[in-house]
Amino acid sequence: MSTARTPIPSKAQMIEAEVRRRIVEREWRQGQRIPDEADLAVEFAAARSTVNKALQRLADEGLLDRRRRAGTRVAVDPVRKATFAISIVREQVEQAGMDYSHRVVAQRRSPVPEDIAARLGIAPGTTLVHLRALHYGDGQPFQLEDRWLNPAAVRGLERADFRQLNANEWLVRNTPYLRAEMSFSAENASRRDARLLQTQVGEALLVLHRSTWNDLGPVTTVRVAYAPGHVVTSQGATD
Repeated sequence: MSTARTPIPSKAQMIEAEVRRRIVEREWRQGQRIPDEADLAVEFAAARSTVNKALQRLADEGLLDRRRRAGTRVAVDPVRKATFAISIVREQVEQAGMDYSHRVVAQRRSPVPEDIAARLGIAPGTTLVHLRALHYGDGQPFQLEDRWLNPAAVRGLERADFRQLNANEWLVRNTPYLRAEMSFSAENASRRDARLLQTQVGEALLVLHRSTWNDLGPVTTVRVAYAPGHVVTSQGATD
C-alpha cells in the first residue's frame, strides 16, 4: 500500500515564507529597505535567481515594492493585489469634502460568540478584543464599526490607542493581510444601530462584513453599518 508524502517546499518557497514572516511580524517595517538579493542569497545559501523568484512573488502580492536601482522595500499600506485594497474611512470622508472625526464607543477583551468564531475559524469562547466605534463626517454619523481583533495575529495591538488613530487606519498601516473575505447585505437597524447612527429602528441599512487573515491566523472581522443614504463606490468598502 502506497503512502502519500507531504510535498517538500522548494528553496524559493522557504525564502518566501521567511521573508513574509519578517514583514507580518514587523521585523521589517513598512518603507524599510530589505537586504540586497546578494546578501539574502548568502543568508539562505541559495542562488540569487532563487531569491529573486521569492521576492517577486511577494511583490506580486503587494508586500514588497521593487524598483530598479532603488532596491526592495517593504510596501507602505501593503495589500494583496489578488484580492482588493482596503480603503481608509478617514480618506473617504475627507474626499467627500467633510471634516472627519471618530469616537470609540466601547473596547474590551471578551469571549468570542459562536457566529464570530465560525467566521474566523477559531474556537468559541476564545478571548479577543471587541471594539465598537463611530466615524463622523461634519459631525454626523457616517458609519458604525463593530470589530473583533485577534491579539495573537496583530503585533503591537496592546500598545495601539484607537482613540487617537482609528482601528481601520491603524490596521491598514500596521498589519499586512494575506487573505480576506467580504460580503454586503441589507439589514434593519437594531436599537443600538438606530441610536448610534441617529436613525429609526427598522431603517434599512447597508452592512459590510469583512474578515482578514495573515500567517499567524485571523486578524480581524468587522461589521460596518453605513448611515442611511450612503452610497458605496468601487473603492468604498472600508476595513
